[in-house]
Amino acid sequence: MMNPIELREHIREWYGKYDRYLNIGVKFLLALMSFLIINYNIGYMSELKHVYVALFLAVLCAMLPTGMTIFLSAALVILHLYALSTEVAGMAAAMFIIMFLLYFRFEPKSGYYVVLTPLTFSCRIPYVMPIATGLVKEPHSIISVIFGTIVYYFLQGIKNNASLLSDTSVDGEDVNKLQVTFNQLFANKELYLMLATVILAMIVVYHVRRMAIDHAWRIAIGAGVLTQFVILTAGYLIMGIKGKFLWLIVGSVLSWLISMLLEFLFFNLDYNRTERVQFEDDEYYYYVKAVPKVNLSSSEKKVQKIAGTEKED
Repeated sequence: MMNPIELREHIREWYGKYDRYLNIGVKFLLALMSFLIINYNIGYMSELKHVYVALFLAVLCAMLPTGMTIFLSAALVILHLYALSTEVAGMAAAMFIIMFLLYFRFEPKSGYYVVLTPLTFSCRIPYVMPIATGLVKEPHSIISVIFGTIVYYFLQGIKNNASLLSDTSVDGEDVNKLQVTFNQLFANKELYLMLATVILAMIVVYHVRRMAIDHAWRIAIGAGVLTQFVILTAGYLIMGIKGKFLWLIVGSVLSWLISMLLEFLFFNLDYNRTERVQFEDDEYYYYVKAVPKVNLSSSEKKVQKIAGTEKED
């Protein structure tokens, strides 16, 4: 049976051989999932809710840069909200414009994170996003996760108040709609709690995984999961939010498992062969700790018998 290290190397080799096609496939799947979830949750415009519309847009996104998935997702959201209320669509458009200006200015290369964050919220595992960001990205990449979090809570609030926002029988409806829409961003305490959790967890993971200690990534993953669990548990208790603890536990466990898979694929080190080197130049002494990666070259050689003789691979 193939051992995990061999399996990982085969996966890397296979990806390197077909990366062009795999990247297109990944972009297609992410775009399709994003469009389907948007249509399912806020599909107020029946003309755009059909599956073939989502398929067509996903194929288009697969052939174009990742930013196109974000742009088309925003456009789809605005059109659906326009069918619900002009005021809601206008505020959503303003929010997306501000996000696009900030996103393309500070973090244009993390488009996947903007799309993935709402998807992980829908799957009840949003806790994996700050951990993954802290493990494989730089601190400024958290901007993409923040945007994705804001979009999810905004759309969730619109969905929960759809009956009020679509009501046209009340006098002064414009004021009510704008106020309800405004509250989805600025009066949602759970949104602020989640944003604080995401930011603090990412900072903890990023700094711990950069420490010169054994198993830094695994410790960082555990610290990130624990940070989110403690902050959210305390926040839910203080704000009196119920019905979240079971999914918090399940989501934390699943996020830990996914993060450990990332650690295995991208940062698997052999701490048993750690070396420490000391040298100097005219101005400094240098103390270097070198930890080799686990790979097939360090595995035991196989012995194969051919015609009564032994031959090493």
